Amino acid sequence: MMDIFSDITIENQQVNLHLPNGISLYLKREDKNHPFVSGNKLRKLKYNILEAKKQQKNTLLTFGGAYSNHIAATAAAGQLMGLKTIGVIRGEELCDKIHENPTLRFAQRCGMEFRFVTRTEYRLKDSLEFLNNLLHNYGTDVYVLPEGGTNILAVQGCQEILISDDASFDVICTAVGTGGTMAGLINSSFPHQKVLGFPALKGKFLEEVIKKYVSKNNWKLIHDYHFGGYAKINDDLIRFLNNFNEKTNISLDPIYVGKMIFAIFALANRGYFEPNTKILAIHTGGLQGIAGFNERRLRKSKEILNYV
Repeated sequence: MMDIFSDITIENQQVNLHLPNGISLYLKREDKNHPFVSGNKLRKLKYNILEAKKQQKNTLLTFGGAYSNHIAATAAAGQLMGLKTIGVIRGEELCDKIHENPTLRFAQRCGMEFRFVTRTEYRLKDSLEFLNNLLHNYGTDVYVLPEGGTNILAVQGCQEILISDDASFDVICTAVGTGGTMAGLINSSFPHQKVLGFPALKGKFLEEVIKKYVSKNNWKLIHDYHFGGYAKINDDLIRFLNNFNEKTNISLDPIYVGKMIFAIFALANRGYFEPNTKILAIHTGGLQGIAGFNERRLRKSKEILNYV
């Protein structure tokens, strides 16, 4: 059995593209921390899997959509750590389309069992009745992980992203999905630092989620760069990401990290940051979803990302 949580060493990579007013941008390459359980998913799963083993649970059960990074990472982590995995997937119509979906194909190859539910049922996933029904079906040896993996143990894992060497940065930036990664970064940030989060979803609910896990007030969510909502994309973003990859040889996913980097450049050009600000942006991974993203774009004859 492989211990995927030992000896995580991550380097910060400078992005050698022009930013005005002496602003410098570095990426913390969390996407490089594991080939299959990469980025913030490795951090979120670490203490949850250790807790599951402590409780002598042999199965991880979690939730996600058809192209979920969390579903893929949980399936891979379970296989590597000797745990069964169950994915409750939003959209019952997907049950006979696994072969068409790169994320679900990968999770299935890792041994994940699927339970496809309607979108109406999926909205009840946090209700006690829904969870009890799942546990009744799958038994008492199940450890339940929330959608996106965010809970107090996930936040604990994400607190380990920043290390002492990162004290030299003025601003820490991260994409935000369920809020756990940002909460961890806020908790481990240094007193002089500002933490900026760029939600991939529309809505102001994330502030309240993050406040449950933090006591500092050195943070802000910037809601102007979700491109219309979760998984919403336009051609300007695609061209930016292709150009970024061509000039830096760094791949960015279009749902989370890509939008954050686009936002950082836009804000820098607007004069949002003080001159000579040193920015550390967290590359939280998510690259497994690019193949599925490109497949969907090709079916609609739309511009795709020129990398995987």
